[in-house]
Amino acid sequence: MTTAVITTRTDQGPLIDGATGKWEVIIGLEVHAQVLSKAKLFSGASAEFGAEPNAHVSFVDAAMPGMLPVINRYCVEQAVRTGLGLKAKINHSSIFDRKNYFYPDLPAGYQISQYKSPIVGEGEVIVDLPGGRAITVGIERLHLEQDAGKSLHDQHPELSYVDLNRAGVALMEIVSRPDLRSSEEAAAYLKKLRAIVRYLGTCDGNMEEGSMRADVNVSVRKPGAPLGTRCEIKNVNSMRFVAHAVDYEARRQIDVIEGGGKIAQETRLYDSKKGETRSMRSKEEAHDYRYFPDPDLLPLELDVDWIASIQKTLPELPDDKKARFMREYGLNAYDAGVLVAERESAAFFEEVAKGRDGKLAANWVVNELFGRLNKEGLSISESPVSATANGAIVSMIGDGTISGKIAKDVFEIAWTEGGDPKEIVEKRGLRQVTDTGTIEKAVDAVIAANPGKAEQAKAKPALVGWFVGQVMQATGGKANPQAVNEMLKAKLGIVG
Repeated sequence: MTTAVITTRTDQGPLIDGATGKWEVIIGLEVHAQVLSKAKLFSGASAEFGAEPNAHVSFVDAAMPGMLPVINRYCVEQAVRTGLGLKAKINHSSIFDRKNYFYPDLPAGYQISQYKSPIVGEGEVIVDLPGGRAITVGIERLHLEQDAGKSLHDQHPELSYVDLNRAGVALMEIVSRPDLRSSEEAAAYLKKLRAIVRYLGTCDGNMEEGSMRADVNVSVRKPGAPLGTRCEIKNVNSMRFVAHAVDYEARRQIDVIEGGGKIAQETRLYDSKKGETRSMRSKEEAHDYRYFPDPDLLPLELDVDWIASIQKTLPELPDDKKARFMREYGLNAYDAGVLVAERESAAFFEEVAKGRDGKLAANWVVNELFGRLNKEGLSISESPVSATANGAIVSMIGDGTISGKIAKDVFEIAWTEGGDPKEIVEKRGLRQVTDTGTIEKAVDAVIAANPGKAEQAKAKPALVGWFVGQVMQATGGKANPQAVNEMLKAKLGIVG
């Protein structure tokens, strides 16, 4: 099994202007990813989201006297699968600990987590950034822990209610090294991590439902100086909010320091409505939680062959798929990266590209299909035009049956009215005109109607483009643009 050799990033990131000069922001993320499992980590209660309050609570989850936790083997397998997907070291022996703190939504007064001996050790994530740049973000650890319940403060004017449906749900806490240097990098890292766990099928990545959320650690320093005091921004539930929280918090810390103050190590919350962070409590240290091994759970011992069997079931992950798309379909890094960002999108593209020009298929899917989906706020699975139908359009562009302009019209009809693209083209007479005689008549008519521009075009060949547009308009967009262009040059006596 391959494991990553991790070193903390040392190159300088983007700098922020302050009153006293340039500042560098240092960011690390602790991402809580809910394990895709039907049952909770230490009980058989359902982990399904959206049930009535306290409908999925076992005696173990409610910490009733005498109730003992029993490890969910599938949750362990999912954690190992994630670790392998992060190219991380899988620890053959790990220990569950009690993390002691007291909240109404934590019935036992402690959380079962992992401290010094997590299930997964060091790994890495390669993050693609605009401009073709990429960074490697080190993963320090991944550990399993149970989630707490939820306190509800808006159900009654004087009382707070507690919903324990989430209590005991399995979480993977994925802790990065402080290798991120900007809000853009932090958001891109979270997006890539979400893509990986979704490819693996270990977390659905639904940030709106809380099945993936991030604690964002932010500090600032002068370039080359030691790390500054960090503040942790808790439970940020979108990539956009992560970026906003980093930008606000970095500026806040710079202003405090330049104003003669000191940064207090504390936990903060991000208010998305106001676009600012605010203090929540002083930051706890490990000793505040009084960790000790859970006496009800034996050390977790993993068999080497069992780990190897999980390794064999891993799917093709985004980085490998991107490299294959570039190699097999001749795509550039940007298009390949866009296509593999989601497993469903990659599979859709491969269906469109099957037996066709890969570059043409990628250009169509990225620009036409994705552009329309984004405009309508739809996911790839909600596309009214199937992969088969998109593939048919790409085939007709490729073999010259229709032009690129007509293809867009066919796509619009298929999107709004449905139907097979090939039948749409035949029934509506949308086939591209390639007959030279028909094209010549249209070219001659346009030249005759514009003798002044025809003379100008002989001196300024770029004006041919205007004539091409007029001919295409005259033929309803059906004429073959390349044939039109060549015939116009010949008629106008333009060489090259």
